[in-house]
Amino acid sequence: QVQLVESGGGLVQPGGSLRLSCAASGFTLDYYAIGWFRQAPGKEREGISCIKSSDGSTYYADSVKGRFTISRDNAKNTVYLQMNSLKPEDTAVYYCARTPFRCSTYASSFGYWGPGTQVTVSS
Repeated sequence: QVQLVESGGGLVQPGGSLRLSCAASGFTLDYYAIGWFRQAPGKEREGISCIKSSDGSTYYADSVKGRFTISRDNAKNTVYLQMNSLKPEDTAVYYCARTPFRCSTYASSFGYWGPGTQVTVSS
């Protein structure tokens, strides 16, 4: 059974850091791209980062480039999103998702999703 479970969200002050984890089960990361998306209240879901194990490619949206870093640990079958210099506009529910295709910002390309983890950036 394919499962993705996010963790690591919480409340952080502006300028702070969080590391999100996406634990995968029922499949191995080697053959799939894993993307991170976020959705703030009243806004569309936004693709912010992606990593594909088979070719090592990564993607970052302009909104997070230079502040967020995506990585994977194949031994733990887990993908991470290190988020630094957090801003109030980063507040959202963060989701990880799986696609058999190349990295993409289109949510429709991703067939399996985790339940999400809330990130709140506020003083």
